[in-house]
Amino acid sequence: MLGFFKTKKEKLHDKYQKLMKEAHRLSTINRAKSDQKMVEAEALIKAIEQMK
Repeated sequence: MLGFFKTKKEKLHDKYQKLMKEAHRLSTINRAKSDQKMVEAEALIKAIEQMK
């Protein structure tokens, strides 16, 4: 229920953390997929920085 009150910035940050965890997990299994997750995470960081 606390997730209901999160700001858009907090939601993006949570999504960023999930992508980074997934990229780390994939890094030992499939490097290409891991790299793709890193690119997605970097795009989120740029979006978060633009909100400041």
